[in-house]
Formats: sequence, structure tokens, C-alpha cells
Amino acid sequence: MRVIFFGCTKYSEELLNHLFGLKNIEISAIFSIPEEFKISYSEEPVKNTNFADLSKIAAERNIEFHWINSEKGQRTTDHLDEIKKINADIILVLGWYYMVSKEIRDLTKYGAWGIHASLLPKYAGGAPLVWAMIDGQKETGVSLFKLDDGVDDGDIIEQEQFEIEPTDTINEVYIKATFASKNILKRVFDDVNYQVNFKVQDKSQIQVYPQRSPKDGEIDWSWDNKRISNFIKAQTKPYPGAWTKIGNKKVIIWSADIIEENE
Repeated sequence: MRVIFFGCTKYSEELLNHLFGLKNIEISAIFSIPEEFKISYSEEPVKNTNFADLSKIAAERNIEFHWINSEKGQRTTDHLDEIKKINADIILVLGWYYMVSKEIRDLTKYGAWGIHASLLPKYAGGAPLVWAMIDGQKETGVSLFKLDDGVDDGDIIEQEQFEIEPTDTINEVYIKATFASKNILKRVFDDVNYQVNFKVQDKSQIQVYPQRSPKDGEIDWSWDNKRISNFIKAQTKPYPGAWTKIGNKKVIIWSADIIEENE
């Protein structure tokens, strides 16, 4: 199966390297987004704190590579001709920040499939693992789905669930999500007997969460102690961290424990 890969994060990098080891996959081209890029929710360019330079992998393996550099006014649709010439079977979108338009999706035999780090229709939209942790969820998962015109609202192909332990930080949850994603990709693309079944999402159940930026990490001390603890764990390393101000100084809090008053 000829695959075009869309990705720009460390998660993308791990899954791309995983795909190279699967029997039924041939990576024909890689598209990526630079570390700093423009996006609709910010007037200023934003920085991808989880960035991975996939151009190095492309060069090592002699794979066609393209940047989608929004700071220079580039869009995915500027590469329609290149994508059409590849004559790929599918686009895999694994760690991406832009919508993939229908005119792009229709250039391949099976469209575009992505993995979202939640059990859709729960936590569609931005930063799903962070939001799930902030909300104190005890479990989440990942979903392989077919991209459609809305936000994470396409038909579901596969899902895998995992627990969020009380001691987990975003780093542990991120690792679990990556492991679950690899399991799904292996089941779908490495088993010649696998039968794809599309499950239509109930769009009335989809709640789209916003993307997050470092400014969203400010702690509200009016919250209860459990929410504050979850908030800190959800944004610790490798993310920019939860923060507060002491006087005029911004202080990042990487970890915190809840203790009883009598202690």
C-alpha cells in the first residue's frame, strides 16, 4: 500500500518509524510543518513544543519530502499536483495541526485516515490528552478514523483504551497513547486478513475542545486541590508547564502533591 505521511511531532516520528517495519506499507512521501507556524487561533506564529524534524528521516531513506510552511503563505492545497502524481492509496495523518481538505483526501484511493488521542466522539479537537487529564478522567484511548469535513468527526475504524493512573503525568499518558497507536497500526496494516469496518460517529455527541498554548497554563487557585493537581500533571514536561505569578515573576510548577492539612 502506497502511503503519503502527514506529521510534525515526536509522536509522528515514532509512528513513522513503526510504519517502516510493517509488511503492507510503502511510504511514498512525507509532508511536515516547521517548528514555528501560523494557525487560526493565534495572531502570532506558534511554536510546536513537541516538534520532530522528519526531513532527516526522508533524506536518510530517499523519500520525497515537502514542508507546509504557513509563515510563507503555503497551504497543503499548494501541493495538489505533487500528491496527485504520487498516486497513493492512502494519506496517514499522524500528529498534524491543519484540516485536510476534501480535494486533498479525494486524491487517494482510500482517502485520509488519522489517529486522534481520545476515544472519539469524546475529546475531539485540540490537546485531547491534556484536557482528559485536567478533567480527571481515569481512562482514555486512541481512535483511528477516516477524516471528513468536520473536526475529528469521520467514521471510526479502530480504537484502543488505556487507563490514566493517579500517578501518571502527561509524559506517561503520552507514552501509553503512542503504544496504543502502534498496536492499532499493526493490526490494521500488518494483518493481511484484517477487515476494515467503518463505524459512523454520532455527531451530536462530539464536543470539540480548543487547542492550547503556553498562556493557557496559568493556574486558577480558586479551583479545588484535585483539579489543580491534575492541571499541573497534564502540562508538565515535555510540555511548557503549568504556571502562576509571584509578584511580577512567572513561576512554572512542574509537580505538586496533595497533602492532608494535619500533615
